[in-house]
Amino acid sequence: MNSFADQPTGIFPSVCSLDCPDQCGLLVHKENGKIIKIEGDPNHPVTQGNICNKVRNMTHRIYDHERLQYPLKRVGPKGEGRFEQISWEEAIETIAKKWKSLIQTDGPESILPYSFYGNMGYLNAEGMDRRFFHRMGASLLDRTICSSAGSKGYQYTMGGSFGIDPEETIHSKLIILWGINAVSTNMHQVVLAQKARKNGAKIVVIDVHKNQTGRMADWFIPILPGTDTALALGMMQILFAENMTDNDFLEKYTVGHEELREHVKQFDPASVSAITGIPVEDIYKLARMYGETSPSFIRIGNGPQHHDNGGMIVRSISCLPALTGQWLLQGGGAIKGNGQHLTHDANKLQRPDLLKNKNTRIINMNLLGKALLEADPPVKSLFVYGSNPAVVAPSSNKVRKGLARDDLFIVVHDLFLTETAKYADIVLPATSSLENTDFYKSYWHHYVQLQQPVIEKYGESKSNFEVFQLLSKAMGYEDEALYETERQMISDALHTPYLKGIDYERLEKEQYVKANVSPPLTKKLLTPSGKIELYSEQLKIKGLPPLPTYTPLVEEDQFKFHFVPAPNHNFLNSTFSNNDKHLSLEKEPRLHINSKDAEKLGVEDGETVLIWNNRGQCELKAAVGENVLSGVVVTQGLWADVSEKKYLVNSLTPDRIADMGGGATFFSGRVNVEKIAKE
Repeated sequence: MNSFADQPTGIFPSVCSLDCPDQCGLLVHKENGKIIKIEGDPNHPVTQGNICNKVRNMTHRIYDHERLQYPLKRVGPKGEGRFEQISWEEAIETIAKKWKSLIQTDGPESILPYSFYGNMGYLNAEGMDRRFFHRMGASLLDRTICSSAGSKGYQYTMGGSFGIDPEETIHSKLIILWGINAVSTNMHQVVLAQKARKNGAKIVVIDVHKNQTGRMADWFIPILPGTDTALALGMMQILFAENMTDNDFLEKYTVGHEELREHVKQFDPASVSAITGIPVEDIYKLARMYGETSPSFIRIGNGPQHHDNGGMIVRSISCLPALTGQWLLQGGGAIKGNGQHLTHDANKLQRPDLLKNKNTRIINMNLLGKALLEADPPVKSLFVYGSNPAVVAPSSNKVRKGLARDDLFIVVHDLFLTETAKYADIVLPATSSLENTDFYKSYWHHYVQLQQPVIEKYGESKSNFEVFQLLSKAMGYEDEALYETERQMISDALHTPYLKGIDYERLEKEQYVKANVSPPLTKKLLTPSGKIELYSEQLKIKGLPPLPTYTPLVEEDQFKFHFVPAPNHNFLNSTFSNNDKHLSLEKEPRLHINSKDAEKLGVEDGETVLIWNNRGQCELKAAVGENVLSGVVVTQGLWADVSEKKYLVNSLTPDRIADMGGGATFFSGRVNVEKIAKE
């Protein structure tokens, strides 16, 4: 392997590791062994040299003065953040000794791994870690915090995460960005949309907040949270009623269109307007625009799925392209995700065969607080990596109460002493992605990419891959699967029909390779019928409505406002929220509130308000205006704990589980807002 890390000066290829659909190709500039600049790779066919602020300023994170350089042992109370330096030998020995004891007294399921995609490299995010915990027999984590509800809803309609090639969307004549702040979270879809716009396309944005994406749209449609299914059904009602459907397509490629035609009659525009807050004339205008424009494309975002009814929302929206036959047109159709187009061999990577007890308990990551406080038998040890649940998990006050348990042995592997790490007994320093070997696949475009180490490891930091091999040895595990090389694991994982012609050697030579992806309808879909299922017998069997059906959010009537803690521009969840450069770009958190609501509360723009419910409270400055509908308040970003600032927005979020896929319901909470009296 060529070792870029050994070359002190030059420009080296890389790939963005963030949990973002764009997965940009990068060029890393080095002088004397240190990165001096990160820029986009202009030769990458999709990202074409454009990168976001987060990555452009990544060097500030990699070389942050607070980055961890060596293992730590807690010497003060949990949560206080007092630690002393120890050796790797002591750290690994301490962990292994504690775990061996717990396995003897409480069994392996008393140990729980907790991770997500702080680094999207598959080897480090779901490779050696899975093998290790499978071999141990630890409790299994259901990793459902992000896209599981929407992915499941889309699957009921389309059979899996199969959408159109985003590169084709330059040919779209109507682009609907539905529940996605693409300027901040999928910027290259915006670049493609702008190219389509130059060719006459219109861009429509549907969202609860007029964010940067809403401001760049030709038409922004504000909608009340959790009512997107009603809007989709209202559009369907008009499409059927005004004969704007492609009946030949429906006959050939779908099941259930006749049942759907009858079902949507109840969703007349007046009824839908009352539910969604969208004027009747705008519902007609949107439906007719969609019915009369081809090719049309819907980019389904992450936002709508984070509701109690989130799976059904995405299922409902995903039915729309079938009604007008868009899937057969270049630039027509939808994307929720494209991950299954690039399916790797997860069994070879994760080795679930190492798990002997097939009835091992499964804990939903959205219920971490409940698990730490109520699980029976109790969780006695938590190993956290690639995640910061003290900030990111829902109902985070409950999570922190669980983390504070004196009898809970916590290990955190991270680049920084995060809010979660402050509760740890042992903290291990992690490498950045630029110090690792790994492979990456976008869940939006169709490229697979290889990351080779670009810089030497920072201090004594180690990758997840290395840590779990060290722990395997310390635990006395002798299974060959725990000691394979990075190259071997990547090679085996790439060996699938979806990635035919893509292997380690080719990626090493070319850096990124496009998979040979067929459009969704060129073969049978992975639904039971092999067709687009407007009516789903699977849903009926599970006790859910077989046709797209609007269900209101869970009532929390004692609280006046819908509360949506959305992403911001310069952080990714809590990543970057502790780095000075990114903080200076984002400035401070604000609560967007409608001017009519602010007037009733006596709140002026820039004044500090208290937002609260029975789960927690925050203090934020009000941003008064027309960016949200009356009755809705929106924040942006997950902010790190800063002195006495009360910015913990996920303390307000429910830990209820969505209708499908075990998903999170971050955006279905409610709060009260009140002005803080001046002293």
